[in-house]
Amino acid sequence: MNGIEKDHFYMGLAIEEANKAGAKGEVPIGAVIVYKDQVIARAHNLRETTQDAVTHAELLAIQEACRNMGNWRLEDTKIYVTLEPCPMCAGAILQSRIPHVVYGARDAKAGSVDSLYRLLNDDRFNHQCQVTENVLAEECGQLLTQFFRNLREAKKQKRKTL
Repeated sequence: MNGIEKDHFYMGLAIEEANKAGAKGEVPIGAVIVYKDQVIARAHNLRETTQDAVTHAELLAIQEACRNMGNWRLEDTKIYVTLEPCPMCAGAILQSRIPHVVYGARDAKAGSVDSLYRLLNDDRFNHQCQVTENVLAEECGQLLTQFFRNLREAKKQKRKTL
């Protein structure tokens, strides 16, 4: 596989994780971390399930990858995430020294890689990341659009029955 094919393959795995989140009523965001063409971590959002604000897909994947690598430095890895990371997740990516971030859809409300901030490429930090954006962006964005459309429709139906 060439680089684009690999990015699509691993983003497809992140989309599988996002679908798991959506099936649980979680915002459908998934993340996969790869080291030397091997998946070392997979995760999806669990905030509603855990009632814990920091159980974002990226943070859960980083924790799993650190356990699997036996190191907090995730050098030579690549994280694939279906939605542009928020400030908290971008910070964790920097702190764990992940050198390459690949994401699907932009996040106009909380995106801290390209949309609102450019945290991963701020040279005031001691670590920066290579970023590849818009990988399977339409599919990733559609997951979120459909999830929130369904949520609004369910709320509308609930109001009708009251």
